[in-house]
Amino acid sequence: MSKRVLIVDDALFMRTMLRDIFTTAGWQVIAEAETGEQAITAYHEQQPDLVTMDLVMPEMGGIEALQAILRDAPDAAIVVCSALGQKSLILDAINSGAKDFIVKPFQSAQVLEVVERVISES
Repeated sequence: MSKRVLIVDDALFMRTMLRDIFTTAGWQVIAEAETGEQAITAYHEQQPDLVTMDLVMPEMGGIEALQAILRDAPDAAIVVCSALGQKSLILDAINSGAKDFIVKPFQSAQVLEVVERVISES
């Protein structure tokens, strides 16, 4: 059975790029979200194996969404995808319970290496 992923990013380009990486690797992209609130709703409806979470989004940011998901699902596997210049945000996300992070821009192999490691440790 293929692994199921929720992709959260306000940029369509990034969601499309991640979708391509995951589907090529045999993952099932079960939902996408543009905001933190959409991410929380999608997580509860879909119960994915993994979430990729952008940090800077309109309305509700990734750290708030991550914390909300983890309050209800403490074992959720959430990987932060963030730009290098947001180092303090990445640290906040890890301290809030993110399992790992991927720095944008990224390579397909890097994404798959991180998410496979996170899934195997979950």
